[in-house]
Amino acid sequence: MHCFVYASQRKPNTYLWLAKRDDFGRIPESLALMLGEMRFALEVELTDERKLPQEDAKAVLEHLLTQGWHLQLPPNETLASANHPAYRSAPTDRSHDS
Repeated sequence: MHCFVYASQRKPNTYLWLAKRDDFGRIPESLALMLGEMRFALEVELTDERKLPQEDAKAVLEHLLTQGWHLQLPPNETLASANHPAYRSAPTDRSHDS
């Protein structure tokens, strides 16, 4: 699969993989706000056999095929749930924060 990788200008070492070039309308608004301005970094042909330094190519491909995007965070961060489709529709109940 041909895909496009963008670097977040706001969050160092954070990358957004897209199935279509400049298709930022596919990502959740909250994620777009978190990432800020994006800079094009790489265009790549991705297969599930390809070795990636910090990501599982099969997982990246699955996210690209099912939702059109994949979030790659620095190794020390754990927001991997943001790649899950439920992230887009998860309610934000903060009533217990009061």
